[in-house]
Amino acid sequence: MSRHGGTAFAIEGGRPFTGRVEVPGDKSISHRAVILGALADGVSVVRGRSDGEDVRHTEEAARCMGAHVEGEHIYGGKRTLRPPDTALYLGNSGTSMRLLAGVVASRPWTVELRGDSSLSTRPMDRVAVPLRLMGAGVEGRTERCLPPLVVRGGSLHGIDYSPPVPSAQVKSCVLLAGLEAQGETVVRERVLTRQHTEELFSICGAQISESNEDGDHVVRILPGEPEAFELDVPADPSQAAFWVVGACLLPGSEVTVARLYVGAARRGFLDVLKRMGARLEEVPTTRPDDLAATADVVVRSGPLVATQVDAAEIPGLDEVPVLAVAAARAEGTTVFRGMGELRVKESDRLEAVAEMVRAFGAGAEVDGEDLLVTGARALSAAHVDARGDHRIAMAAAIAAASVSEGTTCIMGWETVDSSYPAFAEHMAQLTGGRA
Repeated sequence: MSRHGGTAFAIEGGRPFTGRVEVPGDKSISHRAVILGALADGVSVVRGRSDGEDVRHTEEAARCMGAHVEGEHIYGGKRTLRPPDTALYLGNSGTSMRLLAGVVASRPWTVELRGDSSLSTRPMDRVAVPLRLMGAGVEGRTERCLPPLVVRGGSLHGIDYSPPVPSAQVKSCVLLAGLEAQGETVVRERVLTRQHTEELFSICGAQISESNEDGDHVVRILPGEPEAFELDVPADPSQAAFWVVGACLLPGSEVTVARLYVGAARRGFLDVLKRMGARLEEVPTTRPDDLAATADVVVRSGPLVATQVDAAEIPGLDEVPVLAVAAARAEGTTVFRGMGELRVKESDRLEAVAEMVRAFGAGAEVDGEDLLVTGARALSAAHVDARGDHRIAMAAAIAAASVSEGTTCIMGWETVDSSYPAFAEHMAQLTGGRA
C-alpha cells in the first residue's frame, strides 16, 4: 500500500477501507486533562490520552513546573508546583502555549514560553489581551504578540470577557487563569466553541457554571483548587474524520470508528457529511446523562453531493482540510464560508487546502475568507507538500487513497507525528496493506 521514510510518504490508491479502528485519544481533551492533573491536589488518572508530540510537550511543561507525569498517573497540586528553571519549549503546539499562558499568568512567576519556527509565527495577542486585563504582564514580538512569550503573573482579578473571535483556546486560557484570580471570571461566546475545559472543570470539582444569556454561551468560574480525578479520554473526532471521509469515498468501504467523542461542539463534521449524503450510523457507547457523549460511528461508501459549510459548524476548523477532500469528490461546488481563521494555523491552511485539492485534479479557489471546492468525477495521483502541517498531510493521504490509479507522494510527512503518529499504521490496517 505504501512506503514511507524520512520526510516522504508514498500512497497507491484504490483499496477500500474496511474494519474497526481506534484513533488516538482526543488531543484537545488530553492537553486539558494533563494541565488540570498538574493543578489538582493529589493523583489524577488519565487513561488513553493522545500520544502525539503536541501533548507530550504539554506533559513535559507540566514536569518542568514540578508535576509528576508517569504513564496514566499525574501527581500535582499547589504544594507540588514551582516556577520552571528554564523556558517552556512547546514545539508546534499552539494549544499548549495558549493554555499554559493562562496557567503561568495565575502564578507569581515570570516564565518564557517558546515554540518551533512555525509556532513562532502564530499570533498570541488573543490570549495576551485578556490576561493583561486580568493583571498579568505578557510580552511577545510585534503587535500580534508573536512567540516567544514572557509572562509575568500573579495577583490576577476576574474579568467579564467576550473574545472577539470564537476560540476554545482563548476561553480555556482565561478560565485557567480564573482559578487563581480574585472574584468571578466570566467568558461570553456568541458562537459555541469546544466545551472540553468546562467538562473537565466539572469533573474535578471546580466552581463553574454555564448558561445562555441573550444568545451568548456564558461560562462563570470562581477561584479554587481542582480535585484529583479519573478520566478515560475518548477518541479524537479530528483524527477520526480522516477515516470517516476515506470510507465515504472509496467504493466497497465499511469502517467503524470506536468510542468517538460526539459532543455538540465536535460533531459538526459528521452533520456536514450527512448533509452531503454520507451513509453514517452512530451507535451510542455512553448513557444520555454522561458528561462526554461517545459513539461507535459506522461509515459506508456512497455518492456525495455539494453543500455549504459555515465556520460555526466546525469549531476550531480542524476537520476542514479533509472535508475539502470529500467536497473534491462530491457532485457540484461546496462552499466553505468564513474560513479566514485557517490562515493562522500551522500553515496558511486556507491556501494550502486549495492547493492540495487542485493538485489532485478537483477545482478549488479562495475568495476572501471563503473556500470553494468543485468536485471531480475522479481524482488523479499527485505530488503534495504538507507545508509542515499535519492536517494537510493526512487529508492528502485520504485523497491519495481514493485515487483509482497511480502513486501519490506526500513530502514533509514527519509533521504527522505531532498529532497522530500511528496514522500510517492505521491506514495499512484498514486497507490490508503494509505500513
